[in-house]
Amino acid sequence: MKMPVALVWLLAFTILLIRGEGNNAICKENFKLDPRPHSVSILEFGAVGDGKTLNTLAFQNAIFYLKSFADKGGAQLYVPPGKWLTGSFNLTSHLTLFLEKGATILASPDPSHWDIVSPLPSYGRGIELPGKRYRSLINGDNLIDVVITGENGTFDGQGAAWWEWLETGSLNYSRPHIIEFVSSKHILISNLTFLNAPSINIHPVYCSQIHIRKVLIETSVDSPYVLGVAPDSSDNVCIEDSTINVGHDAVSLKSGWDQYGIHYGRPTTAVHIRNLSLKSPTGAGISFGSEMSGGISDVTVERLNIQSSHVGVAFRTTRGRGGYIRNITISDVDLTSVDTAIVANGHTGSHPDDKFDRDALPVVTHIVLRNFTGVDIGLAGNLIGIGESPFTSICLADIHLQTHSDSWICSNVSGFSDDVSPKPCQELMSSQSSCFAGGSIYGGDAAAQSYYSW
Repeated sequence: MKMPVALVWLLAFTILLIRGEGNNAICKENFKLDPRPHSVSILEFGAVGDGKTLNTLAFQNAIFYLKSFADKGGAQLYVPPGKWLTGSFNLTSHLTLFLEKGATILASPDPSHWDIVSPLPSYGRGIELPGKRYRSLINGDNLIDVVITGENGTFDGQGAAWWEWLETGSLNYSRPHIIEFVSSKHILISNLTFLNAPSINIHPVYCSQIHIRKVLIETSVDSPYVLGVAPDSSDNVCIEDSTINVGHDAVSLKSGWDQYGIHYGRPTTAVHIRNLSLKSPTGAGISFGSEMSGGISDVTVERLNIQSSHVGVAFRTTRGRGGYIRNITISDVDLTSVDTAIVANGHTGSHPDDKFDRDALPVVTHIVLRNFTGVDIGLAGNLIGIGESPFTSICLADIHLQTHSDSWICSNVSGFSDDVSPKPCQELMSSQSSCFAGGSIYGGDAAAQSYYSW
């Protein structure tokens, strides 16, 4: 006997709630932002906040001094109001970097003030250029318990010069980010403003237990390929209560590039994203891939407002990537003035070199999109899978978009839809059982049950 559609979806989303509890707990954990027992001001190390004096050595000396308090409860580096020009520097464990209201850490526009480092192993080379890359402005490598916060202090990447060098082919190495943590855990970034990043604003890679909340990230609309937050081969990540307006993707989940990402084998998983306002004139409000060779799974996204963007939600991959995008649930999304609401493209992205395996086919499956509303939408959806590896179990419910065109574009995809307008393509109207696997609405990885406190 055929089960009524409404009952199918009720059961399905009851299962989703149960399966999603592990992800939800990531954002629900309470933070203990107790004062560090030791605190120093950057002024004590000779820094000058005039926007002209280079303070890299002052920051480096302060961090070196504060390392001695790691086993004594940690320490805080206080940055008072002013414009603190600096090149790149590294943090240490058990540290709070606190930016007072009116404090701006200003990135030097001189490339000689940025360290040069090796490429990430899951990428095999720099993203934009072969070889090495510029180290990010603020770095953490193999750290634990780091807080970057303040009274809405600012990081200004002064990215205009970097954008011009990219577009004119004048770069020697791949562009730097503002904040990057590598192989670190228990990281909190909150109550800050990020402006004009050279490339990515916040990039946690190979990290665990990352919480990003109450940040404002902005660049000019002509900033080329500037991303907001990019969790990369990381787990137990929460991004919430923030506004991100950038030139390219506002939030972008990644996990390595072709054979390098496959070999490194670290997925991005157990991610909870909620309560975000997003804008991306040339990219997507939220994207998955295209670099996803280590896999992306068990992601819960809810309550997004996406405006004036090229794409609302994007899933991107290509032949040679390998890996997977699966067990993704996105709900309660409001879209305004978006060219294409939903994109899933299996023919997107370049390769780091010619050594990739053409037979490494990515898997995209068990994607649930629910409760979307949209006005001034160009195209409802453009879903193009791979012939040898179609996208499966794409499940849509309660989606109502006021579009300029009634059409969806579909190829090499399959799934199910209920209460969707405009009417989706036939490929998304198969049996509702396609939204179930192994007795649940999606199969594969169990939701992570890792909890943490501060």
